[in-house]
Amino acid sequence: MIAGGHGRPACLGWFDGMIDRCHAHVEAAKAGGRPIVGIMCEYTPRELILAAGGVPICLCGGSAARIPAAEEHLPANLCPLIKSTFGYHVEKSNPFLEWADLVVAETTCDGKKKMFELMGESRPMHVLALPHRPDGAGLERWEQEMRRLVAELEGRFKVKITAGKIRDAIRLMNRERRLRREIGGLMRRDDPPLTGRELLGLKSIVSGIPEDIARYEEILEELARADGIGATDRVRVLLTGVPVVHGAERVVDLIEDHGGLIVCQENCTGLKPILDDVDEAADDPIAALAKKYFDIPCSVMTPNDGRMASLRRLVAEFRPACVIELIWQACLTYDVESARVRRLVQEELGLPYLRIETDYSPSDSGRIAVRVEALFELVRARGTAGRAGTQRGVE
Repeated sequence: MIAGGHGRPACLGWFDGMIDRCHAHVEAAKAGGRPIVGIMCEYTPRELILAAGGVPICLCGGSAARIPAAEEHLPANLCPLIKSTFGYHVEKSNPFLEWADLVVAETTCDGKKKMFELMGESRPMHVLALPHRPDGAGLERWEQEMRRLVAELEGRFKVKITAGKIRDAIRLMNRERRLRREIGGLMRRDDPPLTGRELLGLKSIVSGIPEDIARYEEILEELARADGIGATDRVRVLLTGVPVVHGAERVVDLIEDHGGLIVCQENCTGLKPILDDVDEAADDPIAALAKKYFDIPCSVMTPNDGRMASLRRLVAEFRPACVIELIWQACLTYDVESARVRRLVQEELGLPYLRIETDYSPSDSGRIAVRVEALFELVRARGTAGRAGTQRGVE
């Protein structure tokens, strides 16, 4: 097993205790009277929550153990992330959700928005209506949703969100994004200093914690001069598709336990939401926030040309030998869009491609491992772990 098996820099250990530290941070903030605001997707600007004096925390569920409780209310053939998140709600077993004074939710898919209706029956919730056409009219509507969120936060928490407070929050989040982006950029090396699993763990479910940002700086400084992990014989992988939330890292482990090294994660728990910053010099900071977040190329967007452009860019930068797309069962937008991704990867970029559809259960781990190994055999048969040729991948 490559993950954690090399001389691991001590500074990485800070994020091993991320959940416990977030628990202490949020508990103290709650006791101190700060609003706790749960978020369900990367489209919610954390900056507006911070500008309201609140603590933004991601509530996406990654536990398979929570799903049975959710299936008493939700269809079994629904995305496991949605079911796990709702299971925590039903069981009241997520302290962060129980502390939340408000949950901000986005209409990113039909499953989520109908689940939000059920959750909203007993919890304070504000729903952002995300336009699904990435054009000028959609951006205008999204900016209006940002202003509605500002009004909601101000009214609910009796605060005034000034342009100055928003700009301060923008600078803070831009700094956090930049540091995470630069750490992720170290994976461009021929022999990266991290495994993909380790990189995935270098994040927090609470945004803007000063101690976390200080650790990002320390990690970046140490890894920038660190040797590689000695994995040049591993197959370089770009992982795309659905988010890999905390607790649902099984497929990442399978890829790296069977000969792969994930050098880039083009998903919402990887580089996708941190590739771009908010314009700090913009005359209207709310409009700048709307522009940055609306440009996230989620599969709910139609047409989603932004994701194709991002994949082209990341393949060129990180030089994967293949692309693996992860899809949670019943995630229809990513599932349908996988046909376009496959064509892009195989026909335009000339790389092998593997689509993995699964849920949070480990029951199919053996089957996935066999398919991953077959993909890597194909890559090695081409004689390189880098980009070469136009041979098609494993379906």
